[in-house]
Amino acid sequence: MQRRILRAIEAHGSLEACYSTLTSAFAWEYSNQGMGFRFKSYQVADNRTRKIYHTLQSLGSPELVMPANGRFAWDGEEAWIHPASIERINPRFWATTPYYFQLVPFVLADPGLRYEVIPAEQLDGVVYDMVRVGYESGVGDSPGDTYVLYLDPDSGLVRGIRYTVTYFSGKAPSADPPKRETLFYYEDYVTVDGLTVATHFRGFLFESGQIGEFKNEAWATEISFSEAFESGQLIGPAEARVQLPPA
Repeated sequence: MQRRILRAIEAHGSLEACYSTLTSAFAWEYSNQGMGFRFKSYQVADNRTRKIYHTLQSLGSPELVMPANGRFAWDGEEAWIHPASIERINPRFWATTPYYFQLVPFVLADPGLRYEVIPAEQLDGVVYDMVRVGYESGVGDSPGDTYVLYLDPDSGLVRGIRYTVTYFSGKAPSADPPKRETLFYYEDYVTVDGLTVATHFRGFLFESGQIGEFKNEAWATEISFSEAFESGQLIGPAEARVQLPPA
């Protein structure tokens, strides 16, 4: 594994501390102005199997978010959502996405990843150590995704990432840097059960080396790494909608 990633993991609590946890549980609220989309759910993930279930709490737009009742989950093979009428949430995409953003940099120790040290970059007047992370072919639903980490040269903490989303496009892994990304600031860190994680995320369009318009925002609350995992929550009702993999 790339040693800058290892240093970041140590700064956030260490692999040993991460592997000693049972679950990752937190409320995740996400808002995307351009999509007119906002939702909040409480999720519990098994850190060993990466099986995850969510309780939906609210759904709407950034301007008008309403209370919502529903459940969705990823059981390791299939993703489902109930009631099936909740069409704005793709459970195969959203069941796992908050987990992977919240658990950076720990998830970057997973198998099937490739690492590249790239030149230091300045962000908001600070020069950061940089690492680009991508997937090997055939890993997950979107192996074309990439992540570029802004690593604090003093502390090793992740101060932001640039990411791509290839789930809906089917783009394959590439050695070429992406032309269009989202810059996601990692802010307001807290330490819970020995792991240091962000609680606020702000996203901006990033293109041709320039920060563009505000894009999205997320908040993590009620964080725990010791909550019990209720495997029965992975079983969807008969009326649930099963989400097929991306074409």
